[in-house]
Amino acid sequence: MPDRSMKGVYPILSAPINSKGQLVIEDLEKQVEWMIGKGVHGLGIAVATEIYKFTEEERDLILSTVVRVTNGRVKVVMNTGGESTDVAVFLSKKAEELGADALMIRPTSFTPVPASENIEYFGQIAESVLLPIFLQDQGTAQVPPAMAVACAKRHENLCYIKVETPPTIPRMGETQKLAEGTDLILFGGAGGAFAVEEFNRGSVGTMPGSTLPDMFVRVWDHYLTGDEDAANAEMRRHAPLIGMLAQGQGFANWIYKHIMVRRGVFSPGSDYARHPALKPDANHFKEIDALLESLDLVGK
Repeated sequence: MPDRSMKGVYPILSAPINSKGQLVIEDLEKQVEWMIGKGVHGLGIAVATEIYKFTEEERDLILSTVVRVTNGRVKVVMNTGGESTDVAVFLSKKAEELGADALMIRPTSFTPVPASENIEYFGQIAESVLLPIFLQDQGTAQVPPAMAVACAKRHENLCYIKVETPPTIPRMGETQKLAEGTDLILFGGAGGAFAVEEFNRGSVGTMPGSTLPDMFVRVWDHYLTGDEDAANAEMRRHAPLIGMLAQGQGFANWIYKHIMVRRGVFSPGSDYARHPALKPDANHFKEIDALLESLDLVGK
């Protein structure tokens, strides 16, 4: 029986990279400890980690490092999608072997295929491992609500969905309605920008980016205690920064890592994104710094 207990705040880790394009493992370890210290319930290694830009050896190094440092204190979710079923099965088996607690997988997207083919894709992956799987519904690789429900009925491991296709609020609501009577469990994503609205529509967790784990934990805690006003107040206070992060992968990766340096998590120089990735200009970085200072986040 797959683990259906996962809920709460599961930030997607950023990958610390130096000017030579090398992973800075010490900063990855520090990030994991920092996240756990902020009270997160799980960690993700996924698109915002730039996982698709790493070699197989680097992917394994990232996952094995995170598993080692977490040491069972929080859950670890690994993205193992591929553009072929064989590749995705291979990556999924490897992630299970290295100690991931769950997998997250997008449907294939390079070549359009009928929904029935992606349901079969997810089904074959689920049959190859014992881990629970998050279906990742993303704008460029969508898992419509009806497909998600069909997958959940196909195999017990296909028991989570991360809803990210905009507009996410009605998407979450539709998924909640169609999932009634099934074992499908809903999570939010898309940087956590609409976390509270998604909680109101059946989401039991959120997967934001790496930079504000403490804020999202406070939002979650307020919501659990029934104080939705306090949860929304946190979201409103941080809305300018959340909006600045919602500028697309590549560009956003530079911003995430700059913030991680400014918050004292990454070492200076570990804030490079893997190419290709448009870099913000100096004025943009100054605007980010001003926001961080106004929110009292520098060095924290």
